Amino acid sequence: MEVLNAIFTRRSIRKYTGDVISEDDLKLVLRAGFSAPSAHNYQPWHFVVVKDNATLEQIAAVHTYAKMLPQAGCGIIVCGDKEKQSITGFLVEDCSAAIQNMLLAAHGLGLGAVWCGLYPVTKLTKSISKLLDLPANITPIGMVVVGYSAEEKKELDKYDEAKIHIEKW
Repeated sequence: MEVLNAIFTRRSIRKYTGDVISEDDLKLVLRAGFSAPSAHNYQPWHFVVVKDNATLEQIAAVHTYAKMLPQAGCGIIVCGDKEKQSITGFLVEDCSAAIQNMLLAAHGLGLGAVWCGLYPVTKLTKSISKLLDLPANITPIGMVVVGYSAEEKKELDKYDEAKIHIEKW
């Protein structure tokens, strides 16, 4: 898929068929995450792939906006390592860039995906950290829910000239 087409047509998918994505597609989505830019090239991300249905159900139970997770069949929890990047803003930005790359890769592969935020909601970060046995230096930043889409969404043009400022506000 051509990159601008991928950017303009990618949409958040919240309905899934339940079919399991292939290991090859999963690996490509993860490779895309690893290809993201990061401040000082620290690459502070770690990716926890969750496919176990019981764990997916537990995550969906604590995350109001991830109820579709068990039907998708795969969640990738993107975590930041505070020992690699101690500046929280950069940590979040770096992991967010990885998430965006994964969303675009999933779309390019014909998969559906949606970004479910975790950080800075303490209830979510604590629950996910405990559930996944994350070390103290690892912060869950966001989750990419990925699977085969059971819905079609039209392209939206979100371009807004009113939000463009040249030279000064």
